[in-house]
Amino acid sequence: MDLNEQIQKCHKCLLSETRINALCGEGNPNAKFMLIAQAPGEKEDREGKMFIGPSGKVLDELLTAVNINRKEIYMTNLVKCMLPKYRKPKQDEIEICGKYLDEEIDLINPEVLIPLGYYAIRYIFEKHDLPLPPKPEFHTVYGMVFLAGDKKILPLRHPAVILYNNYLREEMTKNYHKMKVLLKDCK
Repeated sequence: MDLNEQIQKCHKCLLSETRINALCGEGNPNAKFMLIAQAPGEKEDREGKMFIGPSGKVLDELLTAVNINRKEIYMTNLVKCMLPKYRKPKQDEIEICGKYLDEEIDLINPEVLIPLGYYAIRYIFEKHDLPLPPKPEFHTVYGMVFLAGDKKILPLRHPAVILYNNYLREEMTKNYHKMKVLLKDCK
């Protein structure tokens, strides 16, 4: 059974009882970048596609602003099923789905991991033994590049943040622009 089939048929936690679709990653399998969101939203759960709801519209705006095409990236979620009432993911859900994410990272082997938001960032930092700042200083990691073995890690705010805090759009656009910078090979 391939990875996507395993994800779609997963019943390892209670989220399988409330979801419509377990979301597999999608995009360019040869991508330099892997965007890692927290979990699918309502529209994503219904239609089985990544970033097609309100935060997807914001992501498209951010990518357009920094001149990156969705076709250049691979997108996935830390947790593969929608979280009821958009609650925070539970530790067992993160551990179960984290194994799928680890496998996706191995298969795609991107140069840059771009975790979006607190839980995805925490998972990637812990996986790569990077020190996580305390919650009050957590925002300081956004837009910084971290090196972990052969991977660069660029933590960014989740696009959904702009839906509630439009004043962050300029800062987020600047941080998302770092993706374009990381596309260029260093001499």
